Amino acid sequence: MHLSRRAIFGLSASWLLATPARAQGTALAPLGVLRAVYLAGNPVQAARDPSTGAVRGIAYDLARELAHRAGIELTFESRSGIAPVIDAVRSGVADIGFLANDPSRRGPVLFSQTYLHNPQSLVVPTAGRLHSLAERDRTGLRIGAGRTDSIGLHLDRTLTAATFVPLDDVSPAAIARHFADGTLDAFGANRLRLRQIASLIAGVRVLPGSIFGVPQAIIVPPDATARLILVDSFLTAVRRDGFLQAAIDRSDTEAEIEPER
Repeated sequence: MHLSRRAIFGLSASWLLATPARAQGTALAPLGVLRAVYLAGNPVQAARDPSTGAVRGIAYDLARELAHRAGIELTFESRSGIAPVIDAVRSGVADIGFLANDPSRRGPVLFSQTYLHNPQSLVVPTAGRLHSLAERDRTGLRIGAGRTDSIGLHLDRTLTAATFVPLDDVSPAAIARHFADGTLDAFGANRLRLRQIASLIAGVRVLPGSIFGVPQAIIVPPDATARLILVDSFLTAVRRDGFLQAAIDRSDTEAEIEPER
């Protein structure tokens, strides 16, 4: 039987009303502390200020608010790749994780509803051959992105004439070298990250627009259906009360809130 998002929320709300607060807290965080992980290097999720050590970002705001509304403490840690984020949640080292919902990642963990879409574009040499996103799939063009990044997975699936180049090193220095030696015509990532890269490399620009919006979600272990209900109910609540939009506005990410369905 297929249920609409509205029907699922109705069932979730009924479950929450019938469940004592202590049981809710146990379902969300079995150890009494909400342990959250996020993807390091993705500023749309969160980033640590190198001078103060303070963490800021949409994922941090959501994790902190989820813990606050549940009346529990929060630990918020980064992981150095997508697989480590999934492994931390799947193994129970973390209670929740923040990750883009790509079809290739489903199975080891459960994904919540999408709460925002993260726009993706390309950074290109100003004097290069690529002048708009509409021209990206042309014979002879070489477009790079992180090997397991959502934009990389998307480009690998959708490019038919251009060549997708999977990269392990996506640092600004590495991208600058690829542009200098002509091994890349463009590099894809979220627009916030691309703006940061463009500020560090001379003679490049971010192409206007978005290739697609990566759906951001929260993941839980595959057997934690009660936790998923709590997370989905929370995301619906922060969408309705304006907390999510305020977090997006503070982030300067150009992300767009996912409308309620």
